[in-house]
Amino acid sequence: MTKRKLYIVLMRSLMVISVALTSALVLFLLAYVLVRGVPNITWELLSTKPSYLSDRIGILPDILNTVYIVLATLVIVLPLGVGAAIYLTEYAKNKRLVAIIEYAAETLSGIPSIIYGLVGMLLFSNNFGTSLLAGALTLVIMNLPTVMRTTQESLKTVPQSYREGAFGLGAGKWRVIRTVVLPGCVDGVITGCILSVGRIIGESAALLFTAGFAHALNGIFTGLTSPGATLTVALYVYAKEEGEFGVAFAIAAILMILTLLINLSATLVGKYFEKRRSV
Repeated sequence: MTKRKLYIVLMRSLMVISVALTSALVLFLLAYVLVRGVPNITWELLSTKPSYLSDRIGILPDILNTVYIVLATLVIVLPLGVGAAIYLTEYAKNKRLVAIIEYAAETLSGIPSIIYGLVGMLLFSNNFGTSLLAGALTLVIMNLPTVMRTTQESLKTVPQSYREGAFGLGAGKWRVIRTVVLPGCVDGVITGCILSVGRIIGESAALLFTAGFAHALNGIFTGLTSPGATLTVALYVYAKEEGEFGVAFAIAAILMILTLLINLSATLVGKYFEKRRSV
């Protein structure tokens, strides 16, 4: 066997081993969390709030707090992210400035979330108090680069001939963007939205500083202005502070299932719009 063939066999073997190890770790993590968590998921756990008088544990407030913070974050981050992407791609003339902003966005994506939490505590919690709103505003800063960059990349996939054809028919700049460009890249916007939802649901470090630990059951408007624990923060509290590992694994299983559903949704949405464009 020549050195080249030996090298190829060795590289293939290393790649197969790497794939096997990665797959084994993922499957082990999924199985371990689901096996320990699913048996602890009960209707009482999902539909009630904690009662320390009767030692009852319920995560309904945490589920609602997660929904509230997801909605509040998306309502703010989607217009900002999509608007910024449209401006940078369609309107901005200074390419150097665009490159600097894109580099800054990519840098922001790599900053540890604990730093966002510290900044959010100083900027938002000191002004609005420890609340879900402060947590949502912190998550807006965290997810803005993701929404902006995914929308930008999707805008760039729309053929230039579409724009030129619309301009040739006498359409204005904004009309071309609204009727030609945005419908052609809606898959990127939706994908960015879904990815942001996944990151919001899975975030805990930033919310520990800004949203608080309360398990109170509130409506959406009262809840946004009050402290509240999301599912990830509740997982930390029950596991670390109260030693309720059964409840912690139940929440972990719920988060794992939600993450799988979100990733599946992003894949299906991408394939749907790709198929729709090709027709």
